[in-house]
Amino acid sequence: MRIVQLLPELNEGGVERGTVELNREFVKLGHESIIISCGGKLVSQIELDGGEHVKFDVCLKNPFTAIFRVYRLRKLLRELKPDVVHVRSRVPAWLIYFAKRGLGLKVVSTVHGFNSVNFYSSVMTKADAVICVSGSIKEYIQKHYSTLEEKITVISRGIDLDKFNPQNIDHEFISKFIKQYNLENNFIITTVGRITQLKDIETFIKAIAITKETIPNIKGLIIGGIHKDKQNYFDSLKQLIRELKLENEIVFTGSQSNVAEIYTLSDVIVSASKKPESFGRSVAEAIAMNTPVIATNHGGVKDIIIEGKNGYFFGVGDQVELANKIILAKVLSFDGYSYIESNFSLKQMVDKTLHVYERL
Repeated sequence: MRIVQLLPELNEGGVERGTVELNREFVKLGHESIIISCGGKLVSQIELDGGEHVKFDVCLKNPFTAIFRVYRLRKLLRELKPDVVHVRSRVPAWLIYFAKRGLGLKVVSTVHGFNSVNFYSSVMTKADAVICVSGSIKEYIQKHYSTLEEKITVISRGIDLDKFNPQNIDHEFISKFIKQYNLENNFIITTVGRITQLKDIETFIKAIAITKETIPNIKGLIIGGIHKDKQNYFDSLKQLIRELKLENEIVFTGSQSNVAEIYTLSDVIVSASKKPESFGRSVAEAIAMNTPVIATNHGGVKDIIIEGKNGYFFGVGDQVELANKIILAKVLSFDGYSYIESNFSLKQMVDKTLHVYERL
């Protein structure tokens, strides 16, 4: 098949990572893979993996340039002659909606998140087939847009089980990291993600303070970068740590690329997000590394965590419940890799996605 995927840009993010992975796997299976975007640092990876990248403005929301871009996109699609077009965001979806007319193209959309309910967002349900990344997203679009059951396929985001494999970790990195941040002989609780209010890092910090009474050698790791517009929030977190006298228990490490190793050296992972996650990729990745996860009880993570087996849920902002669940998770032991391999592997994502294309 000749497959075209459209997304705004190719920088960091779950949508971008999924696009890169699908491109690589499609090429391996002998399909022609073409990505249309505004560009970004992952373009070189697309091309390195054997795909083709076409730079095109599918990002700008300016309605005054839309007609011109629709015309140019229509011309491009005529040249590319794709068997299927896969849109992953609202601006590309609207451009395709108008550009495809009369071309006989089959269009697939993936709804990646809980977008605002309005006419602008409704375009993601107008494709010939709609992929939802979790059961929660499926319920959301059926409730608000009455999307037909037969159009929808739930396909969880695939986890790269070569990268997130307990047998493939970098032990040297782990040793250096533990030494660098003074983590020897500590019970390590970690949260991973950008420093933003939505991640509710305050609740994470307060839960560490409570848990310290039961687990005195606790250490809380906060892994994630700080955007310049979040500096005030970051400062408020540091002030909270001082007030709770947790200067020796909480560590900010900034962004880290060896995420699999960080999951491995951690005893428990926490996802305290205030906003429902559409899927919860980091939750699945951590479980693949056999590390229990405690997450807020909403969104796509409900498809992943089996309470009492590989993790627990807690109420949004409830630091007492989170602390209690950390203590319970301390004794969990399970084969998370096999569980993720059976239910959330990259292979299942690729196979199910290709099946949607072939059905059209």
